[in-house]
Amino acid sequence: MWTLQDAKARFSAVVEAALAGEPQEVTRRGKPAVVVVGADDWARMTGAARAAGFGAHLAAIPKGRDSVDPFQRPSLEARDVDL
Repeated sequence: MWTLQDAKARFSAVVEAALAGEPQEVTRRGKPAVVVVGADDWARMTGAARAAGFGAHLAAIPKGRDSVDPFQRPSLEARDVDL
């Protein structure tokens, strides 16, 4: 565990340890503040959510006659306008 002051002074060591697969905890004013992890570890931890992406999220919306469309809009008829 690093204090913020020590982590700033020895940032290269913090990064090297994180790249070696050891998450590095940093405290600020004696309380846990952040954890530094390697990019590969971060991708693994958040990859499932990001890999799906927004397009996959939209594609997962139920379709078909038996499913309820959460975006169903009422049908509106145009009205006559005098110009």
